[in-house]
Order: sequence, then structure tokens, then C-alpha cells
Amino acid sequence: MLKVESPILKVLVALAAIVIILAGVKVASEIAVPFLLSLFIAIICSPIIRFMTSRKVPHWLAITLLLLMILVVFFSVLSLINSTAREFTQSIPQYRLLLSERINALVLLAKKWNIPLDLSTERTMEYMDPSVIMNLVSSTLLSFSGVVTNVFVLFLVVIFMLSEAPFAKHKLALVFSSDVRDVHREEHYINRILQGVISYLGVKTLTSLLTGVCVYILLELTDVQYAILWATLSFLLNYIPNIGSIIAAVPIVVQALLLNGFPTGLGVAIGVGAVNMIVGNIIEPKMMGRTLGLSTLVVFLSLLFWGWLLGTVGMLLSVPLTMVLKIALEASPETVKYAILLGDVKDINREIIDAKQEAAERIKEQAEWEENAEQIAEAIATAKEEAKNEAIAGVIADAKAEIEAEIQAIAKAADQK
Repeated sequence: MLKVESPILKVLVALAAIVIILAGVKVASEIAVPFLLSLFIAIICSPIIRFMTSRKVPHWLAITLLLLMILVVFFSVLSLINSTAREFTQSIPQYRLLLSERINALVLLAKKWNIPLDLSTERTMEYMDPSVIMNLVSSTLLSFSGVVTNVFVLFLVVIFMLSEAPFAKHKLALVFSSDVRDVHREEHYINRILQGVISYLGVKTLTSLLTGVCVYILLELTDVQYAILWATLSFLLNYIPNIGSIIAAVPIVVQALLLNGFPTGLGVAIGVGAVNMIVGNIIEPKMMGRTLGLSTLVVFLSLLFWGWLLGTVGMLLSVPLTMVLKIALEASPETVKYAILLGDVKDINREIIDAKQEAAERIKEQAEWEENAEQIAEAIATAKEEAKNEAIAGVIADAKAEIEAEIQAIAKAADQK
């Protein structure tokens, strides 16, 4: 077997291995994406399953009830969105005509007030073609729906994952630990991954739901069409960090400007912006706390990377996937320095303190393990010594009993004579 001695060669080999793995994931994205989606659905559902089983509900019944509820909600919303999206797609060609009319009206208004405005309808249409924006929205929804098209297979995988969930953590800890003493440490890191992902996705789901509901109420109050479609789009794209809510707001504002006029469009733009500002910058950080531990730059780069690798679902899951990668890097002394690169600057000192405390706990656990091992060895030696003494005492007692029996027999024979 070839041994790699040079540090540069080791780095090149590692980079080559990473490129090969990423190429494999990219090629197998049709399999990897549903698997990851199923995995994260199972992780989100696991606390609910644990809550139900703690209330004496059988594990299989808890899984069945939860998945039935999810399926009912999923198909109800999907049918509603499907009918709205069909109507919306048919009206896309009308938006180009409406935009042309709005531009001409703006030019006439500028001429009326003697405002110099060099605005060509054809050139503006090239930059602000609403059909391009609307088709982008449609393709985004279709790309996501394509992943969940085979709902049966997706939920079948979720069922098997939830069935194995009670034992999966210990199995993974045994796989990744090289020694029995490392099992507890590996379980600690697995718990960190699960708690981080559950906390992030739970908070993100609540804030995305709040964003979708607020957008729906706003659009209904302002009489903007396809409110359920835009609310669903806002809910889904809010999972994409930094830019998701902005992307979701663009088609809403464009449609409101075209169909409802400038005052309504401006009001919708202000309203949607206020909702995203309040939820994204006030409510979500307060609920999220220090869950992420990722720098803003890393979050944005992870969005681009996972989006390129796994498509729309990769963008939705970019933050939890990067969190898993960061915690996995922290688990090994050789890779912990790379985990620091992914972390937030404000959290580095805290992570160093946590690492020192964790190292102290490991040393303490190892000392306790060694002390217990010594005590066990001493107990075994004592038990062996006691057993040996008991055996010797038993032999002596047996010999003494035999001698006494012989003496009694001799005495009895003498009396008879």
C-alpha cells in the first residue's frame, strides 16, 4: 500500500478525495436530496415522537399518527397551491402587456410635468421582463415539488428512520468510536448535532410559518391575487438564509404594481419588507439565541455551495448541513482548527472555554475510568484471594472431618473389643 509522507502530497490527496466525493454527490443528487430531506424530516419529527411515547403511546402508533397528520396537511395545501399555480401560470403572458402599459403611462406623466425621462419601453422590458421573474418563481416551485413528487418513497424512508431512531444514536457512536471509552464522547457530539439541527429547523419553521401567515393576511387585506401561492413561497424561501425572503418579495411586489397599481404596490412592498425585517432581525435572532455559531460569510457561502451541489433543497438545508459539518470537525483534534474557521468571531472565545472545559471533563472521566478499573482489579484480586482462602479452609475442614470420623471409628472398634 502506498504511504503518503510529504505534507503537500497529503493535502493534495485530501483535496482530490474531497473533489471525488463532491462529484459523486453531484451525480447522485437525485438519490442524495430525497435522503437528506427524509433525514431532516425524521430529525424534526423525533421530539414529537418522544413526547407521544412518554405519554404511553406505542412507538409504532405515534409514528403512524404523526405521518398521517403530515400527509393530510401536505396534500391539502398542495391541492390548493396546484389550482392557484395553474391559474397563475396561465396569466403570465398578460404581465408583459401590463408592464408595457405602466411604462407608457409613466413616460406620459413625466412629459406632462416636464420631467426629462429617457425611458424606452423596449429597453426597459429587457431589464424588467415580468415573465422572466414569474417563470423563475414557477421553476423554483417545480424544482422543490419535483423532490417531493414521490411522496410514498419519501415518507417510507422517514418511517424506517423514525423506527430506528431510538437505537441510531448509540449505533453511530459505536461506529465512530475507536475505544469503548470514546462512546460517551461520540454520543455527546451526536447529541450536539441533533439538538442544533432540531433547534434551528424548529425555530426556522415557526418563523417561516409566521412570515407566510403575515404575508397572506397582508395580501388578502390589499386584495392582491394568489395570496396562498405567495404565502407558501414566502414560507418555503424563508428557509434560505439572508436572501430567501428578498427573493420571495420580488414577484409579490411586481404583481401588486402591475395588477393593483402603484399605491397598492408600494404599500405591499413596505408591508412585506416590514414583516421580513421584524421576523428576520428581531423575532428570529431572539428565538435562535446562540444556536448557529456560524459567521455570516460562512452562511452565505454555504448557501451558494449547497445550492450548487443539491439544488433548491440544498439551499433550504444549507445552514443545518454546515452546522453538522462544523460539529463533525470539532469532534477531532486534527480538524478542530477548520471548525474555528466556520465559527463566528464572537463565539471563538466561548468555544475555546467550552473546549477547555470539555477537555477537563474528558481527563476527569478518564481518571475516573482508570480509578474504577483499579478498584475493579483490586476487587477481583480480593475475590480471588478470598475464594482461594475459602477453598483452602474447605479442604482443611474436609480433612479434619475425615480425621475425626476415622478417630471415632477407631474408638468405636476399641470399645467393641
